[in-house]
Amino acid sequence: MKYMLNREMLVDYEEVLVEEEKSQATIEKYMRDVRKFFQYVEETESQGNITKEIVLSYKRSLIEKYAPVSVNSMLASLNHFFKINNWYECIVKSLKIQRRTFRDRERELTKQEYYQLLQAAQRKGKYRLYCILQTICGSGIRVSELKYITVRAVERKRAVIFMKNKTRTILLPSKLCCLLKEYCRKEKITSGTIFITKRGKPLDRSNIFHEMKKLCEAAGVEKEKVFPHNLRHLFAYTYYKAEKDVVHLADILGHSRVDTTRIYTMGSGEEEMRQLSTLGLIVQCG
Repeated sequence: MKYMLNREMLVDYEEVLVEEEKSQATIEKYMRDVRKFFQYVEETESQGNITKEIVLSYKRSLIEKYAPVSVNSMLASLNHFFKINNWYECIVKSLKIQRRTFRDRERELTKQEYYQLLQAAQRKGKYRLYCILQTICGSGIRVSELKYITVRAVERKRAVIFMKNKTRTILLPSKLCCLLKEYCRKEKITSGTIFITKRGKPLDRSNIFHEMKKLCEAAGVEKEKVFPHNLRHLFAYTYYKAEKDVVHLADILGHSRVDTTRIYTMGSGEEEMRQLSTLGLIVQCG
């Protein structure tokens, strides 16, 4: 069966995502993924006619360019688009990925590297960024949840976060509250969201992302490791190593499924190798 693709469908699809109360970040992600498929179709000779074969061809092209997790993420967006339009014959299966037990060292931000980023932010006079890094890493919130860190939240030492139709309350460590109170005093912030633009709007995640990347050279940390979500990973891993309570950690992070949280608790390959070496099961080498 063939289906006709046209650009007006993008506008309609975005309206559906809004009606479904998806977060702004999710809407942008879904739209970006679907536009990528549109672009692929336009570069073929299909003239906008969509078949299962074209979708499978697109899937193969993604596999050649992206990691399996990224492929599945993009296919999930595309399948959602197909379901909304009742194109069920076009839905494709995601890739089967065996669960990994460790994280790539190239992507793992260590606590020492985190400290190096903080020191670089101080040296470069990036006091706001210095506070943002500690807010995310000290509480485990998503960068999109920074807007819920308000003057009132700091005073109460807890923030109420509403994301993805769920509400959760997170506790803010006393040292973090002390830091943020000092920041508010210096910046003359007396109410509302703490980290804002000059126009008074909550900071955009892309601005924070680029500011973090600019610290890398001065901090001596590889750019591939430095992005806001890795601070959340560092919080989760550090918490789990100390408490060994993955269920409570899932509540703190706002995860619906513990399986998602387990991804955050994985150590590096080197750490797992050391653990395997201590089992005493290899008698002779060489």
